[in-house]
Amino acid sequence: MTDDKFEYLDDEEKNLIESIESVPVDQLKPASPSHAGEMVKAARTYVREEQTKMNLRISRSDLERIKKQAEKEGLKYQSLVKSVLHKYVTGQLVDAKILTHHNIAD
Repeated sequence: MTDDKFEYLDDEEKNLIESIESVPVDQLKPASPSHAGEMVKAARTYVREEQTKMNLRISRSDLERIKKQAEKEGLKYQSLVKSVLHKYVTGQLVDAKILTHHNIAD
């Protein structure tokens, strides 16, 4: 991720990412069972607190296409919708036509 094309938020983020990426993975030690349990518990609490429910009305045909796409990708359709929405609001969802036009695809 230290690609020159990547735009960091600031120097602190750049230094943090470079520091993390410089650690040899084979030298990392697994967490102790108690620490691993604490991390799992904290992650579950965070996810529970950060998620909320949303109801959405869409056409049957769109839902069927979503379900087919999700099946192709090995996902539940709700997970696919959540992922697409997340990518859209974070600016990670890119129109394939734009990529092709700018020769960025591939």
